[in-house]
Amino acid sequence: MSHYDVIVVGGGPSGLMACIAAAERGASVLLVDKGDKLGRKLGISGGGRCNVTNAKDIDELIAHIPGNGRFLYSSFQHWNNRDIMAFFEGLGIALKEEDNGRMFPVSDKASSVVNALVGRVKELGTKIITNSPVERIIYKDGKTAGIELKSGATHTSPCVIIATGGQSVPQTGSTGDGYPWAAAAGHTITERYPTEVPIVSTETWIASKELQGLSLRDVELSVWNPKGKRVIAHRGDMLFTHFGVSGPIALRCSQFIRQVQRKFDTVNVDLAIDLFPDLSIGAVESELRHRLEQEPRKAVKNAIKGWIPERMIPLLLSKAGIDGDTICSGIPKASISAFASILKKFVFRACGTRSLKEAFVTGGGVSLKEIQPKTMESKLMPGLFFCGEVMDIHGYTGGYNITAAFSTGYTAGKHAAELAATFRN
Repeated sequence: MSHYDVIVVGGGPSGLMACIAAAERGASVLLVDKGDKLGRKLGISGGGRCNVTNAKDIDELIAHIPGNGRFLYSSFQHWNNRDIMAFFEGLGIALKEEDNGRMFPVSDKASSVVNALVGRVKELGTKIITNSPVERIIYKDGKTAGIELKSGATHTSPCVIIATGGQSVPQTGSTGDGYPWAAAAGHTITERYPTEVPIVSTETWIASKELQGLSLRDVELSVWNPKGKRVIAHRGDMLFTHFGVSGPIALRCSQFIRQVQRKFDTVNVDLAIDLFPDLSIGAVESELRHRLEQEPRKAVKNAIKGWIPERMIPLLLSKAGIDGDTICSGIPKASISAFASILKKFVFRACGTRSLKEAFVTGGGVSLKEIQPKTMESKLMPGLFFCGEVMDIHGYTGGYNITAAFSTGYTAGKHAAELAATFRN
């Protein structure tokens, strides 16, 4: 048995940052991870390039963290995206900004980020134990007292930080280990669900795979409730698959499908694609009429090639009740208007999403009502801290989740070290 000022359970981005923040304040720190390698999820993030943060202003960052992002305002006062950038550059990791504010290492290698973090943790004298799953957090006399490993070994500490992540991408070790430890301290664990996950549809044209593999660029995808109100819309790229749709904007819309299903007690949820988000319906109809008038003797399916994704043409024309072999001059005005409407709002139904295991991010987790936002300490169990995805916080992909992880990790580590110092004095 050994004693430490602070024990961190979980060697992902939030856990590594918690170790650094605590050790930099003079705390003796133990990092425990059940895997054989630290930073595994970090190593595959950003397509293996590691999107370390996002350069947007704080209010925009919060807006891109739809899962309780406002909770992070206090944490961002301690450690925000600008601090994260300065931190990595201070470690010799040059960064570059790409589209939508995403920050990557110039090396384009996640390994450089992982190695820098782990190197800093070691440099600060943190004791690291890998291949050591934790059995439980020890609570004694209404306070945090340490951890017990599955091997039976115990390590004591007045401060334990749970940084075990959620349940998405379980192959990296995120299997929800921290939830029962939090529950044992009296914490509420909200329902977990997949976010940033591909969407499933049972439309016949999805089942027939006629659009499988087709990518749409710079379109808008929206989610609608049964009352005909648009819930959310995102613009960007998407992909048709053999089970539904995927790609950046589909992933962003995915969590709202669950919200509509639960709120309205329904299975099917309407989605809509706007193929021309920069144009009004009037402008689209005008362009369509112009194309048909330019080649009156041509079949309509051929006249609109190059303007509309070719593989979508038969489906879109069918939805408008137009035979693709009809010559352009033979298309009724009402059919032209109907087709223009479909180009601006092609509606199809989703019936859910892929599983939590296939999601990039976990929704739900330890209830934020029971966590101090300024310190990340439990309101129920003194000395117990949380950081990262184990909490009920989730954002869009694009550097937002990792920013939340680094920020909450830093905040938890800083305040755990400060609390531990009061026990030494």
